[in-house]
Amino acid sequence: MNRCHIAYLACTTALVGAGLGAAAPAAAAHRPLVVSPGESIQKAVDAARTGDTVVVLAGTYHESVKISTPGVTLRGVGAGTVIEPAAPKAATKAATKATDSCSEGGNGICVVGTRTRNIANVTVEDLTVTGFSRTGVFGTATDTMTVRRVDAYKNGVWGIAQEGSVRGVVQDNHAHDNGDAGIFLANTIKEEAGAYDSGQTLVEHNRVENNRIGITVRRLRNLTVQANYVTGNCAGVFVVGDENRPKAGDITVTANRVTENNKSCPKTERLPALQGSGIVLTGTEKTRVTGNLVARNTGTSPLSGGIVLFKSFVGVTSDANRIDENAVENNSPADLVNTDTGKNNAFVRNSCRASQPAGLC
Repeated sequence: MNRCHIAYLACTTALVGAGLGAAAPAAAAHRPLVVSPGESIQKAVDAARTGDTVVVLAGTYHESVKISTPGVTLRGVGAGTVIEPAAPKAATKAATKATDSCSEGGNGICVVGTRTRNIANVTVEDLTVTGFSRTGVFGTATDTMTVRRVDAYKNGVWGIAQEGSVRGVVQDNHAHDNGDAGIFLANTIKEEAGAYDSGQTLVEHNRVENNRIGITVRRLRNLTVQANYVTGNCAGVFVVGDENRPKAGDITVTANRVTENNKSCPKTERLPALQGSGIVLTGTEKTRVTGNLVARNTGTSPLSGGIVLFKSFVGVTSDANRIDENAVENNSPADLVNTDTGKNNAFVRNSCRASQPAGLC
């Protein structure tokens, strides 16, 4: 008998022993719903109520999962819980109205609010999601969505992504070998729009490697990226804005280890070929990059270098950003690169040897 069943039986026994002749306490309403190999995760999620936990035992599950009930936790038992796409025929046969938009969109796990109301307090943790044509774990219109201890790899676009969401926590994950960003956060992916206040969303303690871009923060404000290990990508951390208002910014990038992001990636519609970019700010304002180790990022892309301030591709300048107290070493073409013409950008007390233009170290 596995630990999840033992814990569940122990809890049930305690309640029976303590509650003879009396009503069970209200907390008993929050049930663990256990899914075993061969069973449907989606069926358990559909049966879950606010406050319930769906525990997925070790095994490989071929399905997409859509969560639209607030306050639900989807929890695996670690690396042994694996979610992969269903075979095409099986996916067609098993599709339901609840899951169509997630599976047909090429996503593994979807947490989905509505146009008028964010879905709150959903947690996805302790599992592996791999092989989906778009995204491993995707949240849209969420509030306080937490993704932690998830291994998201070999997904076609993003490993873990959130859009139009607030107060998110992306923590202690391993996002690797995905087609675009390992971790991707944005205001919206469907239209051009001004930056979105993310309500102090936190991205921390993740290991992000061998993606096109490690971590992308696009058109957002009020967010922290801290204490992540970012390596082996074509570009490490991208903070991206554009001509829309409000402008992207008020972001802190701190205490990250960003090293050897020297994989080579071809150009796309949005970006030139990438290689050797550590931390890049483009089209942002009032963003602070502080206390990071940025080392051995080497390439010949226009965006190559340790910490790079780059005028956006639509001509928007970066203004009032502060790059301070970073250890920036052995990057090429330089440790600090500023090709922007924006105002009031400051490079202060960084440990580095070479900059473009000279004098930033």
